[in-house]
Amino acid sequence: MNFIIWIVVGGLLGWVASMIMRTDAQQGMFLNVVVGIIGALLGGWLLAPLFGTGTINQNDFSISSLLVSLLGAVILLAIVNLFRRGSPR
Repeated sequence: MNFIIWIVVGGLLGWVASMIMRTDAQQGMFLNVVVGIIGALLGGWLLAPLFGTGTINQNDFSISSLLVSLLGAVILLAIVNLFRRGSPR
């Protein structure tokens, strides 16, 4: 059951991150889930030690973990945009 929740929350976080970075028209539902989950991993690696919280990948569904996972997804999309276009949006 946690796996399904993980995919749903990852998809929502990926969708919100794509809306923030204005890449929503370029990616579908599958890429939103991928961005959300990989962004949570990136956020857990980079941001979780700074804020002292977990991420959705660590079964921590608090507001702070959702924000760290969302920030990780936004950072991931910024990195992808940097390599794809040459400059972040």
